[in-house]
Amino acid sequence: MNMPKRSSADLDWKNLPFDYMKTDYNIRYHWKDGVWSDGELMSDENISLHMAAPSLHYGQEAFEGLKAFESSDGRIVVFRPMENAARLRKSCERIYIPPVPDEIFIDAVQKVVRANMKYVPPHGTGASLYIRPLVIGTGARVGLGPAAEYLFIVFVTPVGPYYKGGFKPVRALVVEEFDRAAPQGVGHCKVGGNYAAGLSGGQFGKDRGYPVVLYLDSAQKRYIDEFSTSNFIAIRDNTYVTPKSDSILPSITNDSLSMIAQDMGMIVERRPVEVKELETFNEVGAVGT
Repeated sequence: MNMPKRSSADLDWKNLPFDYMKTDYNIRYHWKDGVWSDGELMSDENISLHMAAPSLHYGQEAFEGLKAFESSDGRIVVFRPMENAARLRKSCERIYIPPVPDEIFIDAVQKVVRANMKYVPPHGTGASLYIRPLVIGTGARVGLGPAAEYLFIVFVTPVGPYYKGGFKPVRALVVEEFDRAAPQGVGHCKVGGNYAAGLSGGQFGKDRGYPVVLYLDSAQKRYIDEFSTSNFIAIRDNTYVTPKSDSILPSITNDSLSMIAQDMGMIVERRPVEVKELETFNEVGAVGT
């Protein structure tokens, strides 16, 4: 997906935090009686939500994260949005949310990026326009069960690197005191509950000077699952290694890098990775969305 660039906002692009900054528009679609509405661009940052909405009480919410960049020739490009559409669809199906059709997802991303074009950081600044699609159950319900109505929103915000040190290496702490997700649970989905459950583990690491933690499998504490913010990858000689586990969120970046590694003639291994292997790797990386 690509589009021509317009003028830029007056921002300090090289020093953007990874945080929310107001832009001009978000886009919204409503689901009711089995039908998604047409999208509506809105300037209001707030939503009206019933106090009995299942998204508030039972966590019936799924989201995605992707980015738009300015290319070297001045075009605006969005990285593999169809993969995000497919992942959101799988997350929705797992928690009984009507899946957002691919065509609506792509339409929403295109329209909201076009409407906020001036917030796409210039090429070479290291910044990007972060795109956050989310779906929430909005219809009132007290008993445990899926909502009767849903809201699909996509908003954007310009961001810098995720960690304060920019693209410099960071230290990670291997934790056994916390689990990221349970076997046969929703660890492979991008749902809010996974991240709420990870706040304690993440803070545990930060309190000890580690900006990110590495989770192990919940059953044996023997195998690597993933980082608190991203997938785990490692390089040993000419081999690209990444864990295989049903409780890991499938990273589109990881998938892309593994394909590039194969094209470069590297061996790609998706397999259970024992934590004791850490000391044998030449490099370790954390790859996000």
